[in-house]
This record gives sequence, structure tokens and C-alpha cells, in this order.
Amino acid sequence: MLGLIAGTGFYNWEALENQQEKQVETPYGTATVFVGEVAVPTGKKPVVFLPRHAKNHTIPPHKINYRANIWALKSLGVDKIIAVNAVGSLLKEVPPGSIVLVDDFLDFTYGREHTFFTGGEAGLQHTDMTNCYDADWQEVIAKAASAAGVPLVRDGVYVCVQGPRFETRAEIRAYARLGGTVSGMTGVPEVTLANELGLKYGSLALVTNFCCGLAPAVSDDEVRAVMAQNTAQLAKILLHLVYAY
Repeated sequence: MLGLIAGTGFYNWEALENQQEKQVETPYGTATVFVGEVAVPTGKKPVVFLPRHAKNHTIPPHKINYRANIWALKSLGVDKIIAVNAVGSLLKEVPPGSIVLVDDFLDFTYGREHTFFTGGEAGLQHTDMTNCYDADWQEVIAKAASAAGVPLVRDGVYVCVQGPRFETRAEIRAYARLGGTVSGMTGVPEVTLANELGLKYGSLALVTNFCCGLAPAVSDDEVRAVMAQNTAQLAKILLHLVYAY
């Protein structure tokens, strides 16, 4: 089953029919998801939709219960995840409105619960992150975007910062020099936890703004406005992704 995790500006997917809200109890707390169906030429396919900030955007990035979310998706039978992230661009050549297919990450978060393997009864495991954004799954996503007529920026490096504040000019310069493409606040530990549970994880990062130092200061309202303008493009990709799944 396909799981869709979406963030800022993407709180509902109109293609998801017969939605039922579920409170999924996990060892890490309760996760709220919406289980429904998407119509395809051969019938209907089940999809689990999870708005990571909650429907009314009440949960800040550093307070999201990532472990409960990923555990809930696994328990419902999800084996592949497509994540949608609103991000800022670190590079002039990746302007607002671009959609980036993420291939790797740099993690600058702190204080988050990053693993299911905490020792003791939970055990200890060092999970390989070489192919953390599953390569085969990325190709399926790229083909879905091509079928939808939506261009992607490939091989993106997602820089995950703690938030909820935006980055400083010096931080942005540093992240770009380290090889980052875009900057966001929610990609990690979401991707690492998915890998720990054996779920294939892919991420489409929608660029809503240039990061500070590359353009004038940006507000939350401006980020949401650009996200809203481009969710139609994302929706096209997602629909073709369900077709191919």
C-alpha cells in the first residue's frame, strides 16, 4: 500500500475518496491518518494520507511524533512512502516553483527521537543510509512526473534544520558549500525511521522560496501561498504515481 506524507500547505488530497480518519495507537503514541481510495483506470487503490503537521498546521517540525507516524503507516500495511516537503532553495538555479526529487540529506536537527533502536528491549541496529531514498522507487516517481508532464530537479540534497525558525544568511552559505540543494525542517528523521522499518521512501520537495541571503526575507504566509499555487502540479504526479504503483 502507498503512504502519502504531506506538510505545509498540503493538508488534503482531493483525489482521495471515501476518507476515514483513524487514530492509530503505536508504542510511541497516537498517529492520525486518513485512509481512502484513489480511482485508477482499473478500479480503485487504497492510499494512507498523513498530514505531518496535522490538518490545521498545529504541530511544529521539532514536535512532530515521527516515530509514531512511521510505525502507524507500517502497521497499516504501507510499504512505500511518498513524502511531500515545502522547502527553500539554496541555489539560484533552483527557483521557487521547482520540484526536487530528493536523493540524499544532510542532518542538522537535534533533540529529536531519531531511531526505533534505542537499546535494551528495543535492540541496537546501525541502519545503512547509502540508499536512504530508494533508487528504484525514485525512478518510479520520476516516471510518474514525466507522465504527468511535470519537470523535476533530480539528485537533490535535502538539508534538514531544526526549525521552527528560518536559517541565517551564514547558515545558508554553509549549507550550499556542503552540497545542499534545498533546506527544510521535516525530512529527518522521517526518512531514517522509514529505512529502519524497511519502507521504501521517496521525497518530492517543492521549492516555495529562495533561502535568506539569496532573496529578501520570506514569511510563513508567502511559503503557504506558493505551496498552494503549485499543489496542482504535485497532485498530477501523485495521481500518476498511484497508477504506476
